[in-house]
Amino acid sequence: MLTLFHSPRSRSTRILDLLHAMKALDRVEIRNVSIPRVDGSGGRDLANPHPEGKVPLLDHDGVHIWESAAIMLYLTDLFPEAGLGVPPGHPQRGRYLSWLFYYGSVVEPVLIHAHAGLDHPVLHVTFRGIPELTARLSTALGKAPWLMGENYTAADLLMASPYHWFTDAVPDDPAIRDWVRRCGNRDSTAAALDHDERLAAELSL
Repeated sequence: MLTLFHSPRSRSTRILDLLHAMKALDRVEIRNVSIPRVDGSGGRDLANPHPEGKVPLLDHDGVHIWESAAIMLYLTDLFPEAGLGVPPGHPQRGRYLSWLFYYGSVVEPVLIHAHAGLDHPVLHVTFRGIPELTARLSTALGKAPWLMGENYTAADLLMASPYHWFTDAVPDDPAIRDWVRRCGNRDSTAAALDHDERLAAELSL
């Protein structure tokens, strides 16, 4: 059995988006939990098995998978027929894995540091910065419409997701702006956001 521990308007929304895109929502139980919010609202939910009380967390027959990239990799491998991943053995598998892990290792730290106004040589040496991130995306998207080439994958969903939260952080690059727009205009994204808005209203968030 697959169970996704979810909270609306959080990082787990992009997992809902992926499940909608894979047409696999009926194979996963969505269990809503509360989480501590940046504004001080919310709180840790004892029903949530995440070791830090966060979301998303995927439970597959008692095995816990956490971190968005890990969950997306797990789900796209579990449902390869959806075509949103790159299967083991494919010549582009390594590139797909690199984009997924680049997100958590570089992209989110860089964007959060910039949003928080943090600036230190150690951060730049370790994570790089906005110019390097912009250059990486611009180079990739200048060659093809999606990060993996001609096909939209979970790598696009994950990599574009923070730009839907931090709209002011979208680089002033036509290829990147168009890519963010196309990622955000997908039916699966609209369905996930609609799910969250309805749930947020029920929970008075």
